[in-house]
Amino acid sequence: MSMSTRVVGFVPPDDDWRKMRDVWQACKAAGIAVPTVVEMFFDDGEPDPQGQEVELPSQEWTNGDMCQGIEIDVAKIPSRVKTIRFYNCW
Repeated sequence: MSMSTRVVGFVPPDDDWRKMRDVWQACKAAGIAVPTVVEMFFDDGEPDPQGQEVELPSQEWTNGDMCQGIEIDVAKIPSRVKTIRFYNCW
């Protein structure tokens, strides 16, 4: 089994995020299907209290020896992003 690494940014919750979260929670509490537009907003997952996930411009990096990773051009990170999360998945 191999490991993969992913990097994403988060924009803090705003009014749109809170409205979508409220719809998601109301549907779950009522036992009805969450509207597609709400599911898409949360990438088919649960609302993350950190806010809205944003893809970051990144690329694989290696020094050709025994090191590899992900490189992010910080100048290209959207200004609304306040948190960066690194995922290691197996």
